[in-house]
Amino acid sequence: MNEIIRKRKSIRKYNLTPLDTATLDAVRAEIAEIKPLHPDIKYSIEITSKTKGILGVKAPHYLVFGSEEKEGSYENIGFIGQQLDLYFSANGFGACWLGASKPEEAMESDLPYVIALAFGKPEETLHREPSEFRRKPLSAISEGDDARIEAARLAPSGVNMQNWYFIAENGKIHCYLKKANPIMGLMIGNMGLIDLGIAINHIAAESDNFSFAKETNPPKRKGCIYKGTVG
Repeated sequence: MNEIIRKRKSIRKYNLTPLDTATLDAVRAEIAEIKPLHPDIKYSIEITSKTKGILGVKAPHYLVFGSEEKEGSYENIGFIGQQLDLYFSANGFGACWLGASKPEEAMESDLPYVIALAFGKPEETLHREPSEFRRKPLSAISEGDDARIEAARLAPSGVNMQNWYFIAENGKIHCYLKKANPIMGLMIGNMGLIDLGIAINHIAAESDNFSFAKETNPPKRKGCIYKGTVG
């Protein structure tokens, strides 16, 4: 498995000194190389130094994501942003998804704001041991046999809900979002779809030839919404 996936963790304590210009330019270069899950969906990524929210994390920098609103846009943002989360972790920087924060200043893009990702030099241990992950067993989130699902199991999710399900079949992985109860659905909004995109990115990182599309007759899973299939 990808070594960074095996040891990444969400960082919530940061050295608040801003990163130097060369480092931020390297981040912008990485952003330019992003591979979206859905290339036809418009999105934006901007770097800012301030966000606000009830569950805010103080960091020197934040990525703020915007997207046009259409089918697949939230999964797309999760897929895109997790590439940057893994990039930070691989290069000695911490990162943390912030589902309840918003940028303090107006974004340059006119696309609707979706979510933020804090990043900077960590003031806590950057990585963890595999035994420190608190995740559901594979049997609770999947059926069938495909080693790539373990990478998805280790993905971060809002309040650690792990609200995804995968069915491995003939070399493919069918991806589903578990239906939330009405109260939880109001609380988390579209975060579950972003989380699924994050998990699918971990599958992509473990795939030699990655593709993602909706099939006309996928397996049905009670209590789950089919979102697409990894080829």
